[in-house]
Amino acid sequence: MIHDPVAQADRLLAAGRVRDAVMLIEQAGHSGNVDAVFRHATWKLAGTPVPRDLPGARALLRQATSLGNPDAALVEIALTANGSGAPADWAGARALLDAAAGTDRVAADQLTLLDAMTLTKDGAPIDPPDAQRIGENPGVRHIAQLFTHEECLHIAQCAADMLQPATVADPRTGRNVANPVRTSDGAVIGPTRETLVVQALNRRLAAVTGTDWRQGEALSVLRYRAGQQFRPHVDALPGTSNQRIRTVLVYLNEGFAGGATYFVNNALRVTPRTGDAIIFDNVRADGSIDPATQHAGEPVTAGVKWLATRWIRARPFSVWTGPENAA
Repeated sequence: MIHDPVAQADRLLAAGRVRDAVMLIEQAGHSGNVDAVFRHATWKLAGTPVPRDLPGARALLRQATSLGNPDAALVEIALTANGSGAPADWAGARALLDAAAGTDRVAADQLTLLDAMTLTKDGAPIDPPDAQRIGENPGVRHIAQLFTHEECLHIAQCAADMLQPATVADPRTGRNVANPVRTSDGAVIGPTRETLVVQALNRRLAAVTGTDWRQGEALSVLRYRAGQQFRPHVDALPGTSNQRIRTVLVYLNEGFAGGATYFVNNALRVTPRTGDAIIFDNVRADGSIDPATQHAGEPVTAGVKWLATRWIRARPFSVWTGPENAA
């Protein structure tokens, strides 16, 4: 009798015995082993060691949830709302969260945050706030307290266990090395980790920027410790077919020293305040990159700064195939 098929499958994969590992997980899943079912689902999401199959992953997540796996339930909720493997279904995702909250404290906490929001049936804000212009060339808009303190904390908690030092590929060796421009730690809240709270906030960002939520890249979270910074840069990308036309920055905390956002061209300096957001366009009217949008995250001199960034593309795209493959 196999005591832990998932651990054994991991050993088989490490030994290069991929077919045996897959067969073991499939057999254990058919026998009702919930951990094997969940592992099979994550493989189908990742596309390794089996081909990516989003509908198949959804079916396995449903099975794992019915067998009592709370982590599978949270992933199923995320994918239901963001349209991975099936059309986006906010109402269906909300119903799944309601069910999960009855037995899972994590889901219950998310439900509490969600219930504090005033949303449409599709998860969009009913009355999004207006932005106030605070700078010209580039045109920078500001919204005070776009996110609540609790919402900011939720975002930081979603990303905390995934934070990694910023790196870039060394063109000479191909190895990842420390990023000379951005020295912070960062994480991306991808489609399997997007709680309904995060997805509602992404829809709020879409509403205040006049865009479709499907145009946004996965929410990026940055943590700056003392001495860390993001040197002057522009967010637009060269040679892309689906440009980053707009950026939204949301400050997740305050109480640190330094760390202002500084726009070089007009010497505009924005002091972070918890929940405040700034919005700016990265391109000119003709779609070309606007160098006037060069900005920096100034060095933090004491404490820790948390920031969420949403880069918005010109056209909607699937996070599973990437912005360059947008229709």
